[in-house]
This record gives sequence, C-alpha cells and structure tokens, in this order.
Amino acid sequence: MAQLIADQKEIDFILYELFNAEELLTYEKFQDFSKKTFNMIISEARKVGIKEILPTLADGDKQGVQFDNGSVTVPDSFHRARKVVREADLTSTMEDPDWGGQGLPFLISIAIMEYTVGANYALSGYIHMGHGTGKMIEIFGTNTLKKLFLENLYTGKWSGTMLLTEPEAGSDVGAITTTARKNEDGTYSITGNKIFITDGEHDMTENIIHPVLARIEGAPKGSRGISIFIVPKIWINEDKTFGKPNDVQCVGVEEKMGFHGSATCSMALGSKGECRGFLLGEENKGLAIMFHMMNEARLSVGFQGSTAASLAYLYALDYARQRVQGKDLAAGKDPKAESIPIIRHPDVRRMLTWMKAHVDGMRSLIYYVCLCIDKKENAADEAQREQAGDMLELLTPVAKAYCAERGFEVCVQAVQVFGGYGYTKEFPVEQLVRDVKIATLYEGTDGIQAMDFLGRKLGMKKGLVFKSLLDEMGRTIADAKKVESLKSMAESFARAVEVLGMTAMGLGGAAMSEKYAAAFAHAHPFLEATGDVVMGWMHLWRATTAVTALEKKTRKKDKAFYGGVITCARFYMEAVLPVAQGRMASIQALSDAALNMDEASFD
Repeated sequence: MAQLIADQKEIDFILYELFNAEELLTYEKFQDFSKKTFNMIISEARKVGIKEILPTLADGDKQGVQFDNGSVTVPDSFHRARKVVREADLTSTMEDPDWGGQGLPFLISIAIMEYTVGANYALSGYIHMGHGTGKMIEIFGTNTLKKLFLENLYTGKWSGTMLLTEPEAGSDVGAITTTARKNEDGTYSITGNKIFITDGEHDMTENIIHPVLARIEGAPKGSRGISIFIVPKIWINEDKTFGKPNDVQCVGVEEKMGFHGSATCSMALGSKGECRGFLLGEENKGLAIMFHMMNEARLSVGFQGSTAASLAYLYALDYARQRVQGKDLAAGKDPKAESIPIIRHPDVRRMLTWMKAHVDGMRSLIYYVCLCIDKKENAADEAQREQAGDMLELLTPVAKAYCAERGFEVCVQAVQVFGGYGYTKEFPVEQLVRDVKIATLYEGTDGIQAMDFLGRKLGMKKGLVFKSLLDEMGRTIADAKKVESLKSMAESFARAVEVLGMTAMGLGGAAMSEKYAAAFAHAHPFLEATGDVVMGWMHLWRATTAVTALEKKTRKKDKAFYGGVITCARFYMEAVLPVAQGRMASIQALSDAALNMDEASFD
C-alpha cells in the first residue's frame, strides 16, 4: 500500500545519496537533529498518509464539498484525517518551534509531505494553508500580530487562505477594486468581492485567517497602490479571545472539473459594512509581501503535479503487473501460448518507463529547489547562500509550470495503461487526471510562469544566473564523463545543454528587440524546453550517483534499484531529450505565424 503514495527507497536515495541531506546537520539551525530523527518523522508521516489520508481521496471526489446558506461542509473522513495529522505534529514541520513548528529543513519537510500532502492534495489545503498565511505574518507582521495568530496557524488549529483574485482582476492584480479605509483604532474597514478562493470557507477549523489584497482610499492606481490585510473570519481581541464574527461571507462555491474536495469559494467582504482587518507591513507594499508567499505556493503547486504523478504511476504499475491480457510477441501465433501481464508488452513498458522517468525527475527537481531554500537561509558561506537564492528564483517558475504540466501528462498516461478501465470511476486514475489539471492554472497559469521566466528570470544579474545553471550542469557532465558507462549519456546531455544556451541567448535577445511579441509567443515552449533539460540534469546526476552506489551493492534488490536509476536516465536521454531539442529548434526559428493570424481567421 505504501507504494501507492511514494516509493520509500526512491525518497531515501534522493535525500541521502543524491543531495546528501546529512550535510544539513552541520548547519547551526539543525544541529539538534540526526538522520535517525529525520527518518523517524518521515516514517510517522508515511504511516499517517497510508492509514488515514489516502483512504479519504475518493471521498473528496464522490462527496465533494457542500454549500448551504454561507456555510461549507467537507467530507466527514477529512475531519478525522486532519485531526491525526495535527496530533502527529505534521502541520508546519519546517517552522520555528517557538511558534508550534518542528524546525526541520525544507528538504526533509518535502519528504514528509510526500505522504501527508501527496495522499490527498485537496485535504492538505485545510491542513497546511495556514503555513503560508503565518509565514507572511512572521516576516512582515508586528509582534502583536505574531502573538495573535502564528501558533494557531502553524499548529493547524486555525487555517489560512489568500484573497487575491477578483472577477475583473485575475492575473492583472493591479486592477483590483477591493478597498480599505483606516479606522480610528488603527484597523481598516474592508469592502470588496473575491473569487476562486481556495478553502475560503469550511467547517474544519474554528477560525480562518484571510490575507486580503486591497487598495487604501487615496492610494496610487495600479500595483503600486496595493496593500495587504489580515482579516480573520472571527475577530481576535488583543487578549486572544474571540470577538464577533467578522463581515466575511462565502456566497458560493465553484462546481469544478475535479478537485471536488477543495472548496473554491466566492467571498464577499464588508457587505454589511462591518469587515475589519489589520494592515500587514507598510501601506502600498502588499504585492511584495504577497509574492513572498506566492513563490512558496508556486513550488507547492509544482509539488502537487509531482505527487499526483507519483500516485498515478504507482497505480498504473500495480495494475500492469496484475492485469493479464494478450500473448507475448515472441510467441507469434502459437495458439497454446499463455496470456501474460501487460507490463511485458513493449508499448506498456514504454509508457511506464516514460512515466517513471518523469516522476523520478520531477521529484528530484522539487527536492533540489527545497535544498536551495535550506542553503539560502542557513548556509554559513555567503556565496553559497547567494548561489542557492539565485537558483531558487530561477527555477521556481520551472518547477511550478513544468511539474504541473508533466504531472498532468503522467496521469493521462496512467489512464492509457489501464485502457478502458482507466476511463471509469472503478479505478482512481481518472480522478487524478481531473484533480491535478488545476495545477497548471492556479497560482499563476503556466503561461504566466513562462512570461516571468523569459521576461525576468532569464535576465537576472545580466544573464549570469542562467549561465550559473548551465555551469552547474557542466560540472555534472564532467563527473559523468569520468565513468566509462556514462560517457555516451553525458555527451548526449552536453549537446542538449549547448542548444539550450543558444536558444536562451537568441530568445532573450529577441525579447528585447522589435521581435518581442514573437519571442513571448515562444515563452512557454522555452520554459518547457528548459524544464526538459533540467530534468536531464537531474537524471545524469542520479545516474552518476547510482553507478558509485551500485559498485558497493550485492543484494539483488539493491542492484535492481540502482540499475533502474541508470536505465531510466538512459531512456530519458535517448527518448525525451531529442524531442526537447526539436522544440528548441522550433523556438530558434522564432515563427510569428500565430501573431499574423487574422482574428477573423480563427472562426
């Protein structure tokens, strides 16, 4: 059953062999931990995920959330699972123990969340979204706000949200119309409407804390005039007691394609003129604060794609091993030949290998970005902190968009492995397809991530950050070339890295010329290609690590695992990277056909 969430051996390999998580124990912040402690907590999360959370996945889809006169109820099974997660202290594992967290590294926390989040992402929002709200308060809030909210948010007693989107201001945040007026007591009266608010209302916690973007009366127009406010569902007095219910109402929930266990709410603030909030940070500085949370949220959405892919792959693998259908090709037309498990058919093996290559690569990428967070915040060497911060900034839109998109595609392939049964509700993979599609849309669509990547991230420090990424890949290539069995693989990857560098240079230059529109029309393919090459980097790194480990292993099971890492990397280099290089050739051609299509011709 554990295999239907995430493979333990694979996670251990990434943590301790690929990324050397034990090195984090040398950082002052983590010196009270040990590898044994890390593994104990991950093991506890695994038990909770298998026994308590995974069984709720189908309930979320079948029962969904129910809206009735402003109230939202979630499936009954969600309540028990959430209670167990809280009792196991798994709500904010990476946060300061002074505020109810465990103080673990991000790299270890993401392994924990493979099980507590990956088993049911819809449920996880009710458990973990208070983390993002709390983080903004911890960094930008006053001591009073910290004392009022932090511990209850980090321990999951209360939950959090992000009230950003409005009917006429989706991705154009500067167009919001929600207003704030300062009161004599220093609070602000808030008036406005928000839509697409994840878990904006529910019956899981006694209070919900809403960060709300609004414009103070008289503030500048556009994004420069936006502030952010902390608006509790129930007012909190200075002595931490509850006041009156705040004027924050859920006026409806969306009927969605999937993700039915997550309440996507429309919210009305101040419809009775009695909605109050606390200013967070300085006036007109709301976007900077919001984006601090959004960067982490975008990584979380990429993780959603990765974990859904893991579930789908393991379900498909289990089915392919058990489903007996068709004869072995080697049997020809022999009428006496026995039917075989479908995993032995070439096309099914192709699909499974493609899925595994992407699941393992995406997990490695997400974990790498989390390691960058740990190094940025805790490394003793300033240059190492700066390098980690640069990689974090550069790779966040890649991790979000690429993993969201490929995660969806892995789920689609899982349906294909199941055949007709995969299209029915008898098996869970059709739900995963519907559930994970949202990851390509929220927290900034993949197209917006691509525009950010081309327009901002590619030119960071005059292109030196992107060059640093290519240099990191070059070091992995050099290490792989020292291994005779990996030379061919390393040379193939080196060619892809060279093409990526040329593509980036050409597209970046076009984006700053009169061809800028054509350049941005290719922003998404460029982000995809970058993701493909970054995944190749992960696979070559994994293969180099596995070769060294394989030399020391004697058990058949270990040899199979490390041999699989190497073979999976070879498949990626031979079957996936050539497609990416074709995509880069298309980008370099900089076709403007899409821009020249007359609007009337779309009819």
